Amino acid sequence: MVLYSGRDGALWNRGPAVDELEFLTALLRIPSLSGQEGEAAAFLAAQMRGFGWDAFVDPSGSAVGHLGESGPLVVLLGHIDTVPGLIPVRVEGDRLYGRGAVDAKGPFATFVMAARRAQLEGRLRCRLALVGATEEEAASSRGAHHAKGQYAPQLCVIGEPSGWDRITLGYKGRLLAHYRHAQPAAHSAGELRAAPEHMADFWAAVQARCAAHNAGQEKLFAQLIPSLRRVASGGDGLHDWAESTVGLRLPEGVDPAALAEELAALAAPAELRAEGGCPAFRSPRTTPLAGAFVRAIRAQGGQPAFLHKTGTADMNVVGPAWGCPIVAYGPGDSRLDHTPDEHVEVAEYRRAIAVLADVLAQVAD
Repeated sequence: MVLYSGRDGALWNRGPAVDELEFLTALLRIPSLSGQEGEAAAFLAAQMRGFGWDAFVDPSGSAVGHLGESGPLVVLLGHIDTVPGLIPVRVEGDRLYGRGAVDAKGPFATFVMAARRAQLEGRLRCRLALVGATEEEAASSRGAHHAKGQYAPQLCVIGEPSGWDRITLGYKGRLLAHYRHAQPAAHSAGELRAAPEHMADFWAAVQARCAAHNAGQEKLFAQLIPSLRRVASGGDGLHDWAESTVGLRLPEGVDPAALAEELAALAAPAELRAEGGCPAFRSPRTTPLAGAFVRAIRAQGGQPAFLHKTGTADMNVVGPAWGCPIVAYGPGDSRLDHTPDEHVEVAEYRRAIAVLADVLAQVAD
């Protein structure tokens, strides 16, 4: 039996009897902020190699595992980076706490354990590429952009929290706009408007632009939603400046590049730098993959339902490029994403593993 020595000195069993809860707990104990996923990726690659899979860390820093000898190629694309915030890893009752328990180490651990279960039970009827991607929480989406050019799958599942009995079909797009206005310093009693006032005008103009788009749009998925992410101002006695970062969640039909040009015009004469633009993406609910999830959830006693999320995920990166049936799936309540109370129900995590293992047994049909 081969064992992996973890960062805390614990030994993690990499044989057939790997415990699902211990596996996720070990992964949560490894910090992996965006851009700092190396240790977590190495841990995952070692675990997957221990299962006899072809596993490695790819040039983007993502943990990758390949298995299966025949059938359609299915990519299970999750992400292993997290936002900041230390949450002590612990089990309290049926809850496993830790940064990433929901978003999204929990879903990727579900991928690994479901693939292993389907393989051990002799039910795996497809070829699998598991990708624990880097920098999903950053504007770069480095791991997904790399994977986009490496695979041409017939089916894809994105690892994001949906709840064990829900299937996510689409995500809104995203754009980040970084504003900076600088001007000569002046006395506050003078006629020159202060740099922060110009920034406030820009923010008001952005809100008005979004309100015009949203008129008559009742569903959040159809609305253009702005958020003021950062504000700062200062000066050196000769010049004053104000900065802000505005995030926008984009509905279908809004082109990020065209919107960035509109925002630059609203900001003038201030500087505006846009990044992280990606359009909204939605997959139909009538695909064979969605049908397999519906049947698997019902087999576990659930009543399946479909979701469209107001956030953004790696589905926005690979979905348009691959053009295959695609859904997002994983245990956890997405309302806990990025919060100090992030946790996943252990029973839900185990049930999601059972659902996905069943899906992997169906996809060849």
